[in-house]
Amino acid sequence: MPAQVTSMLGRLSAAIAKFTVAQRTIAIIGVAGLVLGVVALAAVFGKPAYSPLFTGLEGGDASAIVDQLQSSGVPYELADGGATIMVPEESVYTERIKAASAGLPSSSKGGYALLDDMGVTSSEFQQSVTYKRALEGELAATIEGITGVKTASVRLAIPEETVFMSEKGVPTASVFVEMRNGVTLAQSQVEAIVHLTSASIDGMAATDVAVIDAAGTVLSAVGVGMSGSADDRATDYEARVGSAVQAMLDRVAGPGNATVVVAADVNYESAERTEETFSAPIESLALTESTTKDVRVGAGGNAAGVLGPDNIAVPAEELGDGGSTSEVTNRTNAINKVTESRKIPAGSIERQTVSVALNADVAGALDVDEIAALVSAAAGIDPNRGDEVTVKLVGFSQAGAVEAAEALAAAEAAAESERTAEIIRTALIAFAIVISIVLGLIFFALRSRRQKREAVDMAALNEILTAPTVPMTFLSQPALKPPPASPPAEASDVDRQRAEISALAEKDPERAADYLRGLMDDRQPA
Repeated sequence: MPAQVTSMLGRLSAAIAKFTVAQRTIAIIGVAGLVLGVVALAAVFGKPAYSPLFTGLEGGDASAIVDQLQSSGVPYELADGGATIMVPEESVYTERIKAASAGLPSSSKGGYALLDDMGVTSSEFQQSVTYKRALEGELAATIEGITGVKTASVRLAIPEETVFMSEKGVPTASVFVEMRNGVTLAQSQVEAIVHLTSASIDGMAATDVAVIDAAGTVLSAVGVGMSGSADDRATDYEARVGSAVQAMLDRVAGPGNATVVVAADVNYESAERTEETFSAPIESLALTESTTKDVRVGAGGNAAGVLGPDNIAVPAEELGDGGSTSEVTNRTNAINKVTESRKIPAGSIERQTVSVALNADVAGALDVDEIAALVSAAAGIDPNRGDEVTVKLVGFSQAGAVEAAEALAAAEAAAESERTAEIIRTALIAFAIVISIVLGLIFFALRSRRQKREAVDMAALNEILTAPTVPMTFLSQPALKPPPASPPAEASDVDRQRAEISALAEKDPERAADYLRGLMDDRQPA
């Protein structure tokens, strides 16, 4: 080992040997905490990054994949209640290939892969059912790709085509969606599911798809469409119109001086309406016109007449010389025809009323008629539909304002108390840190002073122990005067005393130093 390292270790050992029991205990606790911190950091930063191997697994598939990972010695973690298996990033693709070679996961919805197992001996019914199952599986797998969707199930009702049916049935679909924890299905996502399903089946319209979530809420109904029930539409409409009118009145009358209530009557029935309108052209000629005129000139006598409708003889116009004239005109009139077909969904607004109450104490100078006109324009009031607007000046109760002011004052006081407590907490922490630093400096100064004193005492002890055998009374003798001769018995007492001091110094240096200081003080001349 190099001399420098040996010297450094020796100095370190000597410094540690000078520690007291309390100092050694604190040093051991500090070293242990440092080691534990290093181990914890190494465990955190040394842990590999995990990525999902499979998600949305069934119980059987998850168990089989875990057994495979354990046999391969690959670490794993379970998430999402065991439906998701996490493995280190570098092992994701390798383990997926191994799972695929083992036929895992096996609990899949099939999709078009079901058609690969069909044989040539399959009946027409089996082929029809398998094809429908394949469509359902593909649609469900596609819907599960939407953000937030945990699982999805699709059921198709496709009418059977036969030669005996004059009219073809309309296909319908039912979609069940289960969302992940804390995630709700947005309206745009419901529309995406509806259009995705309807566009995948020939002859299916968007109103032929029903969407239901795990809570049993109907998000889209067959024949009605999306956006929930008629009550939901009415609530959304009332909230939207009320917010718009309230925002306008807050700017006109001031915040808190007006309140708005909107009530909308909706139609709960859906219908399909077809109208045909006929109108005559105003400035246009007839589409077809034909005129035929027959003039006959005779020598006289009675005219036999001409054949009219139903082969009945009609007397012709008699001429002066016995002749006759007949005229036939054919005209086809052009008529305008307009055919209009409309579907009226449930939830359409049939009538709405808007009630506005203004604070008479503050908004007394406002014109009620002008406020009513503004509200009518903002709410889209239609008098032909029977809509009404009512604006009244009433006295507002101040209890709510007083409570709100008190609540605001209490909140401000709580916030101020929290800020004060935070300042005090910060000051206490800073004071504790300063006190700790000061105490540490004092401790190290006292320890250094003590170590210096102990070093001086140890030097004096070594000097006494290594001095020639002389009586202890030399300390009080003049330096130039030789010590008097001592009898052998006295010399033996000094040797015994020196031996006792040496033994005491080896066992307890501090006690030996105190003893020597006391001895030296006793030997000093008065």
